[in-house]
Amino acid sequence: MDAETVIDIQGLRHRYKTHQAVRGVSFTVQRKSIHGFVGPNGAGKTTTLKVLATLLKPQTGSVSVFGHDIVRDCKAVRRKIGFMPDHFSMYRQMTVFEYLDFFGAAYGLGIRERDKIIGDVLALTDMAGRKDDLINGLSRGMQQRVSLARVLVHDPDLLLLDEPASGLDPRARIELMEILEELRRLGKTIFISSHILSELATLCDHVTILDRGEVKYTGTMRGLIATNEGTNATYLLTLAAEHPATADALAKLPGVQRVVPPLPNDTRYLLTFDREQLSLNTILQTTITAGGQVVSFAEDVKHLNQAFMDLTEPGVRDAAG
Repeated sequence: MDAETVIDIQGLRHRYKTHQAVRGVSFTVQRKSIHGFVGPNGAGKTTTLKVLATLLKPQTGSVSVFGHDIVRDCKAVRRKIGFMPDHFSMYRQMTVFEYLDFFGAAYGLGIRERDKIIGDVLALTDMAGRKDDLINGLSRGMQQRVSLARVLVHDPDLLLLDEPASGLDPRARIELMEILEELRRLGKTIFISSHILSELATLCDHVTILDRGEVKYTGTMRGLIATNEGTNATYLLTLAAEHPATADALAKLPGVQRVVPPLPNDTRYLLTFDREQLSLNTILQTTITAGGQVVSFAEDVKHLNQAFMDLTEPGVRDAAG
């Protein structure tokens, strides 16, 4: 395994009695990436995460984290990872600080070291002002932040997050994603599970799609669209105001296939182009030169959703996995 590979899974299989939850799964995760792990409910995501977190032994196949085998070197793996499960229990009669201090002590950190680290993770998760509050009195979103802070107390290099935005309101989801972006900038590798591809579309640089225990796609987010649409890309360009001159200028660029103008009282243009002929920088520069004021420019989520639907099968999943 090369130095840039953090997770290496080859031929992983796991069965619960008569249910085969994971069927020969193989993929890798690279250092300092945000890697989405996406699939319908029951696809095998949680089982795979539990194996990575050393909570389940792989029945078949090999799994390593930072070059350490998760069975032979499980203690070394545990020092490197922070696992945030979907359903987590908290000591609700503790204050936020007491809760984090308890786990810091469990990891063997001294009092002074704990105080400094807890201060840092509370600041990062924007919970410093709530450190003396009882966990029982916090909202679901605040408790998610405390759980994430707990994962960070021992300064792990790899974060394993199982549906971290589950049950959060839209604002709390956005704020959580901003925290994860900051953690990546600090050098963390983040492996994040979800059953909603669009939720991770703007956050992840790589994605693995799992369905019925099998890998349907693993690679870059851009490559996912290329798999679904060849070299075509569809982006949503939002301007500060309607600006027909921008649409005219974009339509003349080589590689542009269509520019769909906005509906009345809307300022969003849907742009489809050949990514091999036209770069994103050229599109933005053309927009600015034409006088358009860019508010946002991102891959159209509907096309990501379509790619997900094309790769996965319909039907109700078994609850396991």
